[in-house]
Amino acid sequence: MKDLFGQALLDYQNNQFSEDIITSTNISDDDILPISYLFRNFKDMPKLEQKALKLAKGMILDVGCGAGSHSLCLQEKGFNVKAIDISKGAIEVCKLRGLKHVEEKSVLDETDTFDTILLLMNGTGIFQELSQVSKYLKHLKSLLKPNGQILIDSSDIKYMYEDEDGGFWIDTHSNYYGELDYFLSYKGIKEEPMKWLYLDFETLKLACETVNLKCDLVLEGDHFDYLARIY
Repeated sequence: MKDLFGQALLDYQNNQFSEDIITSTNISDDDILPISYLFRNFKDMPKLEQKALKLAKGMILDVGCGAGSHSLCLQEKGFNVKAIDISKGAIEVCKLRGLKHVEEKSVLDETDTFDTILLLMNGTGIFQELSQVSKYLKHLKSLLKPNGQILIDSSDIKYMYEDEDGGFWIDTHSNYYGELDYFLSYKGIKEEPMKWLYLDFETLKLACETVNLKCDLVLEGDHFDYLARIY
């Protein structure tokens, strides 16, 4: 990976912003991801993220922390937060923004235990494919302290397959409809495509039950998105 995401965050942090990130998927056209949005404060966050931060407690792990906005909010409230991301640039930005405890690593390489694990901004994305969900959930479960919780958000993107007649053109013989190929480009350079997973709530709940975890729906957003609590 070229870490274009990390480079974009660094450019913005260092006042060298000139253009935003462009994203797309195998079922959607190019879309602009404003880099400034990744540096938002609490009042500019969606209600699902605000709710998750209000529910966070104890020792906290922020998975896929990006520019560290969620972690910063919690750190400022006095919480002990560890922020991790696979992007070297993102981790550098987090340090520049004042986060005390950050590491460049995959969640699968994490071994500490926590009271709250945050996976926000479509947290199910890092699971990549439906077949990998159980593996990730089992590992996340191993990172929970007694009475610990996982706060995770995602979206049911079934609506993206709806036709003009209100029907759906999902191929039932293909992979789960929330499995997407995700493309990112920055300043004309394209990142290697990656797998990205959107999970509907009922599928997430069922996956949790198979590994002896409970999953509650906490809050629904305005556009088929939701926040869940796993424990």
